[in-house]
Amino acid sequence: MSRLSHLLFCMSVIAATSFAAEPFQLDLKSAKVGELPQGWKAAKTHEGPVSDWKVIEDSTAPGGKALAQTSAEGLKPLFNLCIAEKKKFADVDISVSLKANAGKIDQGGGLLWRCRDADNYYIARWNPLEDNFRVYKVEKGKRTQLGTADVKLPGDKWHVLRAVQKGGDIRCYLDGKLYLEVKDGTFPKAGKIGLWTKADAQTSFADLKAKEGR
Repeated sequence: MSRLSHLLFCMSVIAATSFAAEPFQLDLKSAKVGELPQGWKAAKTHEGPVSDWKVIEDSTAPGGKALAQTSAEGLKPLFNLCIAEKKKFADVDISVSLKANAGKIDQGGGLLWRCRDADNYYIARWNPLEDNFRVYKVEKGKRTQLGTADVKLPGDKWHVLRAVQKGGDIRCYLDGKLYLEVKDGTFPKAGKIGLWTKADAQTSFADLKAKEGR
C-alpha cells in the first residue's frame, strides 16, 4: 500500500469513528423522583390525556429507581412516548428492563427507535395481557405490525427487551431469546430513541442502554 493510500485509509477510519454515535445510558441515579430525567420529553401519538412519565422509587428495579408511565387515564388509541431528546442512532442496539405494573385496556410496553417525531418511529413491545411480543412501525400516526410472537411471561416481574437494527434488518429479543426477525426500510435515517406504552398501561422501565448496532 502506498503512503497516499495508507493515509486515505487512516483518514476514512478516523472519520467513521468520529461520526459514530456515542453509547447512551439512562442515568436514574441523579434523577429527581417525581420528575423526568434531564434530556427526556413526554409525548403522545393520537389524542388523549397527556402521558404522565416520571422517575419513581422501586426497590425491585435495577438501581432502585425506574422511569414509569403512571397515568391510568389513557384511551385505547393513545400511544404514550418518552423520548431522549439529544441522542440519535441509525443502526442501533438498544435494550431496557421493564415491568408491567397495571392497565385494564393495555399492559406492558417497550422501546422506540429511529424516531423522527411523535408520529413516525419503530417500536418493539411486550404485552402480558395479550401474551405476545411484537414489532411495529408507526408512520404518520398509523401503526403497522411487522412481526409477532406468542410469549407468556409474568407481568409483575422484570424482563429485558432488546431491539437491534442494522440497515433494514430488525431483530427483537425478550429475556435474551430472539423472537422476531423482520425487514423494513421505512425509516432509514438516524432518529431518536425512547420508551413506549399504549392506552392505560402503567409500566416501569430501567437500565436503558443504546449503542451503535453491529
